[in-house]
Amino acid sequence: MISDKQKGMIVMALQIFLGLVFLFSGFAKVIDPLGGWYKVDDYLTAFSWDMLKDLGFLGSILLNIVEFALGTCLLLGVWPRLTSIGVLIFMAFYTPLTLYIAIYNPVTDCGCFGEALKITNWQTFWKNIVFSAMGILLYMWHQYSTRDKSVAKFLTVSAYTGIFLIAVSYYCYYNLPIIDFRPYSIGTNIPASMEVPEGAPSDVYESYFTYVKNGVRKEVKFGSDEYNAISGDSTWVIDADASRSELVEKGYEPPIHDFTMEDPDDGDLTEDVMADENFSFIAVSSKITKADMEQAHKINDVYEFCEANGLKLYMLTSTGIGTDELNAFINETGAQYKFLNTDEITLKTVVRSNPGLVLVKNGNVINKWAVKNIPNFQQLLDNAGGDMDKVAEMQMHKPNNWLTAFIFFAIYFAGLFAVWFAVKKLLVKD
Repeated sequence: MISDKQKGMIVMALQIFLGLVFLFSGFAKVIDPLGGWYKVDDYLTAFSWDMLKDLGFLGSILLNIVEFALGTCLLLGVWPRLTSIGVLIFMAFYTPLTLYIAIYNPVTDCGCFGEALKITNWQTFWKNIVFSAMGILLYMWHQYSTRDKSVAKFLTVSAYTGIFLIAVSYYCYYNLPIIDFRPYSIGTNIPASMEVPEGAPSDVYESYFTYVKNGVRKEVKFGSDEYNAISGDSTWVIDADASRSELVEKGYEPPIHDFTMEDPDDGDLTEDVMADENFSFIAVSSKITKADMEQAHKINDVYEFCEANGLKLYMLTSTGIGTDELNAFINETGAQYKFLNTDEITLKTVVRSNPGLVLVKNGNVINKWAVKNIPNFQQLLDNAGGDMDKVAEMQMHKPNNWLTAFIFFAIYFAGLFAVWFAVKKLLVKD
């Protein structure tokens, strides 16, 4: 028999473990609000719930707040019974959803840990099964928790977390994520990230063929005994249009595998641009019709700087070259720079801004900017004595992700304890 003390220790261990997981998951998404919105949009598209897309961004932010608040309450042991119910509700929503996704694969990545950690849909489902079991145990044994059972603290944590995360999301939405978990982060060499190492495993497929005989159709797997028997029998006729292949084992996929810069006349310019030993600017607009038109003129300023200093600027967009949408953008902004086509999802991954700007040299990502934060490069160059390498050196600040995460949580918990101390003083009567 497990003693009450042991049950209390188990509950505390589960609270700390699940609390850390929920905090990590919430943190990875709250600092990348656009990424969370894109994933929610993928879900809504997969389930044909287009009528809810206008609420997608708000829904994403609210889910992040709930997850992060639950993680905090779990970690601090706040109101164990209500917190355990919150975990059960959370898992009751996600577990059936991830089972459906694992079976039917409407989206390839659940997005539960944002861009920080990628796991398969089946791994996500089994993770949720384990977490659901932990949540059930927390609820069953919540009375054995020896930690804080204050209702006021639960409400304080929830309110403070909501305000804090809304502020962080606002900052990261209008600037860029404070930590960039994506494969195009500052310091990345794009060509190297596109390479497949020698000996890396390849995708493994199984092929199926359909044969017809006297009106009877039979699908057989290539290489099986049944296939060998039927394919060697001339009375069976193959239906070539019904053949199919099924992925049974995913091989190695490089971090960057879908980056192209397509010119309608000259083809793919990716290799040429990435091999350029001079600096190049890559402006990014995932969809030109959704670009921030109030700020888009800044790309013109960068183009003028490039023209004056022998540099190149390309605009990557998923909007077709020569379409009415792109022509309308050109007419409105007076854009004279070169437009190239790239997949929309890829562009959303490159930089979380529309438009955004990336500085590259020899295929290395030197820096990235949201459109509102694009600096005056001519002034920077003048201050550097005309040396563009010095400008790049000043601009290339690859962030320390561990330090950034530490500062984030230090500010969050310091503020939380300060607010709780103030609330506690108000609640305590003299």
